[in-house]
Amino acid sequence: MTTNSLAAPGTSGASGTSGTSGVSGASGTSGTPGTLVELSGITRSFRQGDLTVDVLRGVSFSIAHGEFVAIQGASGSGKSTLLHILGLLDSPTAGRYVLDGHDVSHLDDDARSEARNQLTGFVFQNFYLIPYATALDNVLLPGLYSHKNLRAQRKRAEELLHRVGLGDRMDFVPARLSGGQQQRVALARALLNDPALILADEPTGQLDSTTSADILDLLADINRTGKTVVVVTHDAETAARARRRIVIRDGVIESDGLHGDGAIPPPGAASASASSDGSSGPSPGPSPEPSGPGAPA
Repeated sequence: MTTNSLAAPGTSGASGTSGTSGVSGASGTSGTPGTLVELSGITRSFRQGDLTVDVLRGVSFSIAHGEFVAIQGASGSGKSTLLHILGLLDSPTAGRYVLDGHDVSHLDDDARSEARNQLTGFVFQNFYLIPYATALDNVLLPGLYSHKNLRAQRKRAEELLHRVGLGDRMDFVPARLSGGQQQRVALARALLNDPALILADEPTGQLDSTTSADILDLLADINRTGKTVVVVTHDAETAARARRRIVIRDGVIESDGLHGDGAIPPPGAASASASSDGSSGPSPGPSPEPSGPGAPA
């Protein structure tokens, strides 16, 4: 696989944007030049009976176009809730979120779904492939909501499957694919709409060590094309593959810094990497992320 083969046609690289013309319902804003993600004072609280559980407490950081970032935290740290906000699966209780120049802090459900489809691509631990659909049809799924030419989308899906090494498995349903192959299908699906932001939630959690390394290599390849990649994980070895690691604990950012050689940081990445969560000293006791209906896992 060539390191630039996963780039989408017309991708503008690390300093560019995804090329979306606009997001319905999102307020336009210039944002910080070269910055894809800007979180300012993000909080997220949930009601559990008579109690209010504060899962995120004043999270602030920026991610530049083209960065490879790991968000690391233990169970109950708030990392899953943060992922859901980054990926527009949920909205913050308070604070401001600017994604690719759009204020997406408090969109209604329809506008958030549209923005999510245009601006983000997801890779999940459990793959979430449709069991009765072929690999090709699974990759095509995001295109059903993009209003793009179906023939062009099909051609792109085929190209992406070739590029992740599954050109001879396009007609296979997930049950006929290994775990690593299913995750490759998920990666191709995430890239179909040429999103600005690739989010990977514990992408190696169901895989053996060798296959895990292959998937992380693919994510690094995607990053080298200029795509912004954010991996959310509890695992220090997985986080070490990213160029930058943000550690979250008890709903606040504990540390944020560059390290390792997992990817080449884009120009200006260092200036966008400063965390400003504003906390100091020991944090209060843990606020476990709620589970059950209506709450992110």
